[in-house]
Amino acid sequence: MTENQTLTVRDNRTGEEYEIPILDGTIRAGDVGQIGRTDDEPGLAVYDPGFTNTASTRSAVTYIDGDRGILEYRGYPIEQLAEKSTYLEVAYLLIHGELPTKEQHDQWVHEITFHTFVHENLKSQLQGFRYDAHPMGMLLSSVGALSTFYPEARNIKDPDIRHEQIVRLIAKMPTLGAWSFRHAQGKPYVYPDNDLTYTENFLSMLFKMSEQKYDPDPRLAKALEVLFILHADHEQNCSTNAVRSVGSSQVDPYSAVSAGIAALYGPLHGGANEAVLKMLKRIGTVEKVPDFIEGVKNGDEKLMGFGHRVYKNYDPRATIIKKAVDDVFEVTGVNPLLKIAVELEKIALEDEYFVSRKLYPNVDFYSGLIYEALQFPPEMFTVLFAIPRTSGWLAQWLELVDDKEQKIARPKQIYTGGRQLDFVAASERWA
Repeated sequence: MTENQTLTVRDNRTGEEYEIPILDGTIRAGDVGQIGRTDDEPGLAVYDPGFTNTASTRSAVTYIDGDRGILEYRGYPIEQLAEKSTYLEVAYLLIHGELPTKEQHDQWVHEITFHTFVHENLKSQLQGFRYDAHPMGMLLSSVGALSTFYPEARNIKDPDIRHEQIVRLIAKMPTLGAWSFRHAQGKPYVYPDNDLTYTENFLSMLFKMSEQKYDPDPRLAKALEVLFILHADHEQNCSTNAVRSVGSSQVDPYSAVSAGIAALYGPLHGGANEAVLKMLKRIGTVEKVPDFIEGVKNGDEKLMGFGHRVYKNYDPRATIIKKAVDDVFEVTGVNPLLKIAVELEKIALEDEYFVSRKLYPNVDFYSGLIYEALQFPPEMFTVLFAIPRTSGWLAQWLELVDDKEQKIARPKQIYTGGRQLDFVAASERWA
């Protein structure tokens, strides 16, 4: 530790100075805690609602440089992975930390394919939901229920048992997601077809009707593959933080992942692409875009799908999804909302108001258009997010389990309530 890798802090209350080490651009909260500590008083703590500038872990899974619009999984640029890889290969990369050999890849795909079926009792549970049950609520409960089907999963220190649960979760998520979709439509559940690829099988379970064999359009399967890759992980977001926080109690991975699904269920995390669609429909026509832009500037309208807490540049995922839109619409026909979206993006990227605020399209701006073109109702959008994100959640969970520095999550608070109150018995209070 050299002198310029420390922070000198002077406590003006006492006049004392403290030398705090700087490591990887951070200082440890425990080192801050020594400032002002006495036998009678605790030291300083950091107040940071939403963890806007607090690192809760060390991770080698995903790298993001928001200022330059860079996203990498295990060091590999997202652009290269989306163009050249498959979702299961990316899932292997996230989980194992390196790209698979041919033998490892074939074994991995075989394992995932072998575990796509779910227990018939779980099917019965799903059938017990109301006809209008939200698919995310169904997914949340069914993933949590998996822990009761595999009680050995709580032995998280056994690498072989961990591996088996990881395979099961990645394999069964499309099945559970597709069945939630079919349930809302009153259609019979379709069993997995293990002759198909991961995304082809998902499309089959979603849309197969009376045909003997479902033959998905390769362009749709490829577009879905790209979307799954783009959504596989995104560093320490709300749902990942939920998985890590719950996982820090050393609970089984099914329960930890269900916490991630619950976090994703919230409109501030998983519902942004639905909000984009509502915005585009409200605008109505290309001619009304300029008036909408003025409404945003005046504070009368809200621009959805632009800007991101992490990215202060063009979201690299948005660039890739924009290309996938063309492939999907080639099959389904062009969604009239696309013209509104393109015009909105064009004006916003040229307008100083948005440029100066670094408001660029994010991943949600175009993904909703693809999902709608594939005939998904808006309530399914977050399910389509949760299925691929499972591999990222599990990669982060694995890091947590093996991280010697991690402790059970227990943040501090600043107490704002009353103190030393005298209790008055009910007989006196109510007299």
